[in-house]
Amino acid sequence: MPARRKLSEQQRRRVARRGKAVSSEARDGLVVCHFGKQLEVEDLASGEVWRCHSRASLPRLVTGDRVSWRTDARGTGIVTALERRRNEFGRGGTAGDFRPIAANIDCVLVVFATVPETDMSVIDRYLVAVDNLRLDCLLVLNKIDLLPVNAKTLARMVEIYRGLGIELFELSALTGAGVAELEARLKGNTAVVAGQSGVGKSSLLNRLGKQSLAEVGDLNASGRGGAHTTTAARLFHLPGFDLIDSPGVREFHLDHLQAVDVADGFVELRSLAGNCKFRDCSHRIEPGCAILAAAEKGEISNERLCSYGRIVDSLR
Repeated sequence: MPARRKLSEQQRRRVARRGKAVSSEARDGLVVCHFGKQLEVEDLASGEVWRCHSRASLPRLVTGDRVSWRTDARGTGIVTALERRRNEFGRGGTAGDFRPIAANIDCVLVVFATVPETDMSVIDRYLVAVDNLRLDCLLVLNKIDLLPVNAKTLARMVEIYRGLGIELFELSALTGAGVAELEARLKGNTAVVAGQSGVGKSSLLNRLGKQSLAEVGDLNASGRGGAHTTTAARLFHLPGFDLIDSPGVREFHLDHLQAVDVADGFVELRSLAGNCKFRDCSHRIEPGCAILAAAEKGEISNERLCSYGRIVDSLR
């Protein structure tokens, strides 16, 4: 007698729903994934996940949204209302608009790695974006089991960020080294994982979830980037906290921000910018610039000041 084929979790849920009476009553739900024109909504009463559509009158929903929904005659769901978001995380579009990715979160994990090499301005883009959204940001240096592409540069970056009081965790998603400290920090929170492709976000998710939850891709031939293994933001309930895995990006646009917003996102520049002689100071060559004076005294790192300049230039 042939062995019975094991059903996937999604298939088991579908089987469990068969034969149940369809109810038109409104239910509380949580958007756990959004792809195309469809959503996956978790029924907060039963824990079941339903494939849903959204009413055309609603704004674009994102993972983490709290919603009201009901079933229809076909046994699928329709989202009828959106609760007010506590906050949202996203990035700027090429047209200067803001594109939300996740909502109702407590912090953002910005992951970078020893391989591929990460430019400091890339991390600073995330820090600026997260700060302007008034969210907590945790930096995660992954792949400490691998020899860094540029050990001195990486060590200097870690030194600078920790000197600014930014939380930074060094770990290996492959071996598990340092993961326990991050788990303790995330307890009771909902966090979204962000970072460039190839830094090991999916591997970290699998390690934190203690099972294979996301597909892991390889670095490309150049060793500078990886394949996009995550194509839609998805929320996972992990032991002690929730994690939203977001798609990797080559470049995190900030075109929806102004230069003053960028300066405000640099913690060491924020308090100094108001002391410049000229109100519209670009912090480049102007006399009486408080930021340049602080840089000359060694109170601000040249690396971060250069990073600020590159980000501002990219806005133009």
